[in-house]
Amino acid sequence: MNNINSAATTSRLLKNYARYEIDFSHGEGVFLYDRDGNKYLDFLCGIAVTSFGHNHPVIKAAVKEQIDKLWHLSNLFYSHLQEELAFKLASQTGHDFVFFSNSGTEANEAAIKFTRKWGDGRYGIISTQKSFHGRTMGAVSASGQEKLWKGFYPLLEGFNYVPFNDLAAMKAAVNENTAAIIIEPIQGEGGVAVATDEYLNGLRELCDEHNILLIFDEIQCGMGRTGKLYAHQWAGVVPDILSSAKGIANGLPLGATFCNKPVGEVITPGSHGTTFGGNPVALASALAVVDLLTPEMLAKISNDGIYLMDLLKNLNSEYIAEIRGKGLMIGVEFVKAINPKDVLKKLMERKILSTVAGDTVLRILPPFIAEKEHFDFYAENLDAVLKEF
Repeated sequence: MNNINSAATTSRLLKNYARYEIDFSHGEGVFLYDRDGNKYLDFLCGIAVTSFGHNHPVIKAAVKEQIDKLWHLSNLFYSHLQEELAFKLASQTGHDFVFFSNSGTEANEAAIKFTRKWGDGRYGIISTQKSFHGRTMGAVSASGQEKLWKGFYPLLEGFNYVPFNDLAAMKAAVNENTAAIIIEPIQGEGGVAVATDEYLNGLRELCDEHNILLIFDEIQCGMGRTGKLYAHQWAGVVPDILSSAKGIANGLPLGATFCNKPVGEVITPGSHGTTFGGNPVALASALAVVDLLTPEMLAKISNDGIYLMDLLKNLNSEYIAEIRGKGLMIGVEFVKAINPKDVLKKLMERKILSTVAGDTVLRILPPFIAEKEHFDFYAENLDAVLKEF
């Protein structure tokens, strides 16, 4: 396939990814095209990043317009684009301040630093088992997956991990050193596990009772993915700190860390920063994304998620243990007799992209612009694939 195999033998790329041998040249809407002209249905979206598909005309126009004006600006200067995006997002989340960075892991590193600065000596952060918060040292220390830690000890001090959706375990873990609790309202890498509304509300009450911060990592489940701007809004809970990235700029590098006034007021000039964070071109893309996330679009996402989940539930395969998720963030858990990576491979042979989450879950992350015909096509092909086992 365009000399991929020969290129692999001379590649200078670090071998930290087990890459699929598909070389994409361009995308349009819900499809990606490889260099041989093959068309793939993209229900991966770069892992919940290109939520409005590829080459979206509104986003493309905004990016092109900004490229003609200004590519980079130091954060030493005022940015009307940062101010506009911060206002548009924070006014919908209920937060007072926003810090822009380049990625999800940076957004979570900021959350960890802000917590320690606010904690004034308290630095303990309780996370959950199977969580994923990023690859940098602080974020990986916050992640409750031992496989991510191997070879990188010692981890950042102060983290401990309790079972997800277990409020009693969280209460038991709180002590005098606890400064924050960090969770994903929907665990992505951990298997598309959805936090209950009761759990999220219980965490809010627990944090208020002990004067500790509640941090929601919505890197993957935020920016409309579930049918709300952020997934925690289904439960009516407001965190003290919120991290966001992935779909925020539809493929351009941007992260955001929201915080309330008590946290924001301790972050003074020189206490944190970024060279590239809040890049003008990425901001232009993000502003277009926010404008596209209308109430009608959010309703479509929610309804499409229900439609796709119903299709999947009706497959009645002996290999499917559970269908779960919210909106267009869906997990298909298989019984142990089947490996989701094998399912993924067979779907790719049929020119369909998705991904896995953990050892037993197929993760489906369609673009928001997908229509029923695309969901039907996906379900029909998944059904056919499962019948091959």
